[in-house]
Amino acid sequence: MNHHKAPSRQPARPGRRRVLAGLGALPAGAVLATAGAAHAAPGDRGKGGDHGTGDFRLGLENLLEPDTLETLRGARVGLITNPTGTDRELRSTIDLLVEAQEAGGFTMSALFGPEHGVRGAEPAGGSVGDYIDGRTGLPVRSLYGTTQKPTPEMLADVDVLIFDIQDIGTRFYTYIWTLYYAMEAAGENDKRFLVLDRPNPLGTDIEGFVLEPELSSFVGLREIPQTHGLTVGELARLFNGEFLDGAVSLEVIPMSGYDPEDPAAAGLPWVMPSPNIPTADIAVVYAGTGLIESLNISEGRGTTTPFLWFGAPFITEEHVDALITALQDADLPGVLYRPMFATPTTSKHAGAFCGGLQLHVTDARAYEPVRTGIHVLAALLRTVEEVDWREGEDCRAEADVCWIDKLSGTKRTRAMLEAGDDPETIVEAWRKESRRFSSTTRSYRLY
Repeated sequence: MNHHKAPSRQPARPGRRRVLAGLGALPAGAVLATAGAAHAAPGDRGKGGDHGTGDFRLGLENLLEPDTLETLRGARVGLITNPTGTDRELRSTIDLLVEAQEAGGFTMSALFGPEHGVRGAEPAGGSVGDYIDGRTGLPVRSLYGTTQKPTPEMLADVDVLIFDIQDIGTRFYTYIWTLYYAMEAAGENDKRFLVLDRPNPLGTDIEGFVLEPELSSFVGLREIPQTHGLTVGELARLFNGEFLDGAVSLEVIPMSGYDPEDPAAAGLPWVMPSPNIPTADIAVVYAGTGLIESLNISEGRGTTTPFLWFGAPFITEEHVDALITALQDADLPGVLYRPMFATPTTSKHAGAFCGGLQLHVTDARAYEPVRTGIHVLAALLRTVEEVDWREGEDCRAEADVCWIDKLSGTKRTRAMLEAGDDPETIVEAWRKESRRFSSTTRSYRLY
């Protein structure tokens, strides 16, 4: 593959907390990188690919280069993927690797399915069982349901695990914890682990509190902020260095020609990573408006605009006007608002006509999803008397663990919202943590 000079950096986006350049990095854990021309070792930021040149290539496409593919020779390969695992022409990673077996001298032995399954046929939260993939005849082993971490038995016929899934940059998106558990299992069972890198739709945005360990769950397993600002390959490097003590034989196949400050410039067709993230616009807002799941308000599931729209039967036109005024007064960047009434077909308030409003992102590079989400929650709690946490009476005491606590990673968010604190006070409270995390990530970045 051709190697070009590294790109010049674009100015930081307005309102974003991009402070890497001015902060020292914490020590990095060991990360191995032996993938031919696509090396990715600690401290090699900007090396090993055609970064930021406009000649964009996915990690998958770089893996399929003959020299890099050769590193799989003689191996039995297991693939963790879903419908987002495609090349730029939307050819499935599954099919491409099956076709490459002879040239690469390796054998595809198994597929592993995260939430929603390998082919994306399962609903949110739906248990995914084991089955045989009809197209390839390969066994599909479930990583969402009774087993979230590959067992030794599941890995018995695998030498190399490959991960190729599109992340959306948000801590409570479960695919990154499938990645974490799979890496942990690979380390425990002496398996190589390859991550095929993909863009982060949120770029380098880092927002929100760092998860407090006592609130660890599958919507937030380890101590990272609500948006982590890393590609999935960079995140895997951080996991290995900070949490897994370098126990994983990890190889990241980086992208080429990728600008982390402008991920949309890659020009990739959008493939739904899950049923309620049907568009790139929704991927941009989800990190913030996903917090609405913690309220007795519809976050738009069962409408054509999940996470862009929110509403409830008890929200009136007067409420909508007041909500829009509050959000406009906050002067948040990159977003407009409009009244919208809808009838969700599933989930909260299914079949009920609901008043609400829709967010319209006008500048994805300036938009701050978590900051916006906090302002939305504060406006709802202050404006509409009927708004409550979704647990109702079971979310009253400090000792209670509520969905807002798990999603935001701390009980401080709930406490500050209930106390009527200004949303910007909450934002200020997480900024020190964001800066510290930004410093930690520096040695793990590739672009």
